[in-house]
Amino acid sequence: MLAFIVLAGILGGGGYFGYRWANDALTPDDYTGAGSGEVVIEIKDGQSASDVAQELERQGVVASARAFTNAIANAKKSGSLQPGEYKLRKRMSAASAVEMLDHDKRLRDTFTIAEGLRLSQTLSQLAEKTGKPLEQFNAAAKDVESLELPKYAKGKLEGYAFPATYEFQPNSTPKQILAAMVKRYNQTAEKYDIESGAKDLGFTPHELITIASIVQAEAGRQEDMPKIARVIYNRLELPMNLSMDSTVMYALKKKGTYATFAETRNTKSRYNTYKYPGLPPGPIANPGDHAIEAALNPAKGPWLFFVATDPKSQVTEFATTEAQHNALVAKCKANGGCGG
Repeated sequence: MLAFIVLAGILGGGGYFGYRWANDALTPDDYTGAGSGEVVIEIKDGQSASDVAQELERQGVVASARAFTNAIANAKKSGSLQPGEYKLRKRMSAASAVEMLDHDKRLRDTFTIAEGLRLSQTLSQLAEKTGKPLEQFNAAAKDVESLELPKYAKGKLEGYAFPATYEFQPNSTPKQILAAMVKRYNQTAEKYDIESGAKDLGFTPHELITIASIVQAEAGRQEDMPKIARVIYNRLELPMNLSMDSTVMYALKKKGTYATFAETRNTKSRYNTYKYPGLPPGPIANPGDHAIEAALNPAKGPWLFFVATDPKSQVTEFATTEAQHNALVAKCKANGGCGG
């Protein structure tokens, strides 16, 4: 009996220590607390929780990959990791790391590109907002084959870098940024069915975007856009030269929408719509939704002229005769515009 009791004690003690050993072996190393310092971790598209865990361990964020996979499994987030860059800390608990890898906490650059900017202005703003060299954006803009431009764009980005608010990862390249802007244009073109709409109006999609870009450049207010579009169509139907200052200023690479008599007379560029009939060779800016809608759905009316008679309020007035137009120009000059 005594021998049995001793044997049971030995086995019982061995079982306890065996349990302790097994428990220690099965419990992965893990840090405690929120950690310190700063580490930027990038989750790439297609990476699994195990892939991320290995990277976190390699960079000293968590004590072990297994601690992270256990923590993210316990949080039921193993399938919720999203691509992006995240800011974490060294030597943090696996549970804290899981919390920091929430998609809403990823690093991102958000910026807005306004409607009506020329491509050169857009590229300059992109360089300024992202901190990336302008030369890289210029080079990316010339590499049109990689941007998936629509075929009717004729291999030029002007008019197709869609103005909107964008969100990018800090490591996004200029090529990726411009490709995203073209993608946004393509989505807009599909939404408005630009190809069918242009055909119904008797124009190509490229011509319609050219018209939209002139509307965007000339309009001071959104509500005036459909009427400005109608003036353009009315002049083209007569036929009558468009005589748009905005296209001359584009040719001269100058800002503003007022061209002098000498500029309209002496500028030899095909973008001089005073000198050459019809539309210019292509868009003069990147139009937004409202300008594209106006080009697709012009207002009904006989107008052949428009003048921004009050530069401060940007009110535009419309006329059907030369005499009415001259009166509007006089009003514009009296208000300090039209070169007056």
